[in-house]
Amino acid sequence: MKILATLSVLVLASGPASAQQQKPSVEPARLEAAMQAAWPKTGDWQARLQQDATMKECTAHDNNPATAIADAIRKREQATIQYPENGQFLGDWKRGEAIAQSGYGMRFTDYPATRANGGNCYACHQITKAELSFGTIGPSLLEYGKLRDFKDAEVKTTYEKIYNSHASFPCSNMPRFGTNKVLTIEQIKDVVALLMSRESPVNK
Repeated sequence: MKILATLSVLVLASGPASAQQQKPSVEPARLEAAMQAAWPKTGDWQARLQQDATMKECTAHDNNPATAIADAIRKREQATIQYPENGQFLGDWKRGEAIAQSGYGMRFTDYPATRANGGNCYACHQITKAELSFGTIGPSLLEYGKLRDFKDAEVKTTYEKIYNSHASFPCSNMPRFGTNKVLTIEQIKDVVALLMSRESPVNK
């Protein structure tokens, strides 16, 4: 998360239009202090404020790193991907649809957790034609598998993109679902099935 940059944008958004064209005028130390004061002190909340190497580099380069830095990010993030022990990347697309629909998990109101995290995929993507409400931050995923001829290599690539999007697209806006333990390997397989199964409504 580009926490500092996000807060800076929020600060500037309340100012005149000309100010929005400029660099943030609020000192980083003041922003950091404000976040620390507002963030819960229990659980893993404080740890979420600590950026790892990839997030620091993405923040420093406004999510548009030079080629050499992007290549280093990609290599580092690829090394975090864990694959299913049985080598099977397709789970159950019906479970995958439920995961895509669910925004549960890792919010203030979700502690203590009472069920598995969801992927909240519709917040950023259109996935099925029947879905009336969806986000547009990410590309449409309609006919995702059909457009890729349901190839085995594409199934594996899809798994990798969901597990850690930065391994494919450094500084992606998409969460690193597997690397950051948002979704389990089995859940990721189910989402892959939603996208890549011939029977899935995605490909109808």
